[in-house]
Amino acid sequence: MALFEQWEYMTKFVWANIDREGAKDYLQRTWPKWQNPPKYTPEAMIPELNDWGKYGWELVHMEPIPSPGKNYDIGYAHGGTGGVDWSNVYFCVFKRRITVEV
Repeated sequence: MALFEQWEYMTKFVWANIDREGAKDYLQRTWPKWQNPPKYTPEAMIPELNDWGKYGWELVHMEPIPSPGKNYDIGYAHGGTGGVDWSNVYFCVFKRRITVEV
């Protein structure tokens, strides 16, 4: 029997929102002089990302998306309307090493 290392992947939507569990406390502890951080500041995602890191997951890709659809699909804007889409939702890809016996 031999041991081989492989990668396991996970995809997840992460919302930047200071109302999410642990976000306000984290921001106050980490940046005590930061008064009234914006509701959708990306720093609000750090507690959740750190939690995944505790389980061995490494964030390898992150990109903002308009928002997931009702089936958690991702919509794309088409055409050149020149408008701006705002979002606080990020599509994230994580990986972690696993060992497989063959």
